[in-house]
Amino acid sequence: MRRMALPPQPWPTGKTEILEPLVRRVLAPNPSPFTYTGTQTYLVGAGREIAVIDPGPDDPEHLDAIEAAIGGASVCAICCTHTHRDHSPGAAPLAKRTGAQIAGCAPLVIESDEPRVDAPFDREYAPDRVLRNGESLTGPDWTLTAIATPGHTSNHLCFALEESGALFTGDHVMGWSTSVVVPPDGNMADYMASLSLLHERSDRIYYPAHGPAVEKPQQLVRGMIGHRKQRERQIVRLLNEEPHEVMQLVPRMYAGVDKKLWPAAGQSVTAHLIELQRQGRVVRDGEFWVISE
Repeated sequence: MRRMALPPQPWPTGKTEILEPLVRRVLAPNPSPFTYTGTQTYLVGAGREIAVIDPGPDDPEHLDAIEAAIGGASVCAICCTHTHRDHSPGAAPLAKRTGAQIAGCAPLVIESDEPRVDAPFDREYAPDRVLRNGESLTGPDWTLTAIATPGHTSNHLCFALEESGALFTGDHVMGWSTSVVVPPDGNMADYMASLSLLHERSDRIYYPAHGPAVEKPQQLVRGMIGHRKQRERQIVRLLNEEPHEVMQLVPRMYAGVDKKLWPAAGQSVTAHLIELQRQGRVVRDGEFWVISE
């Protein structure tokens, strides 16, 4: 599990940062091991009508900062990449403040007895419009096209800014860390297919929900695909030695990773094992995983 060290403080929390003529960013005050310095909310458009991407948590301080960044503009759409609670809960209160519609990913709540290592789902998310793959929202100087990228969650969308070649990648691709894939909703086959889809595109730059912009996106995605394939080979090699439980695999695969992150690594290992099982290459025997004969 690749993770960048946190940058030195102070972080630009609550400040409006201009990234390019059509894109501004506001950082939420919710840093954590899974959000880096916090959730980054993006404002798209330089004219009187703009869109907001990933409003983040329902935090009055962050909502005030977004509203200050909006200024005198009208918000015509609040777009959510997915419904983890560090991304979408701010949508409803921001819509109430601005009168904007909520558009983007579909609602999703997964019931599971398994402990979660990532953010839980937002049960209150209620979009006015669900965007399907290839559907667009438009403003006077911008066009945002939804790109379906399931894997991290089944409802995950990226948004392509057609005028500048930027792609808002949510949690699907981040420069600071690989994304966690948590079953039962997180799906490794879907995640790899979504990575391949993005690798085939020619986006100029990625703006993720957490961490720095990705200025060489195809190179990063190619490396992420290779990294996941390497992890798969590693699992098969270890299971060829002897059967393993998931949390017996993790210390051998992630020896150099902070032990606090091992539960998250275990979830992604489980996602790999489920996909290998689907392919008929491994089987589960109680708590152990073994090579299929």
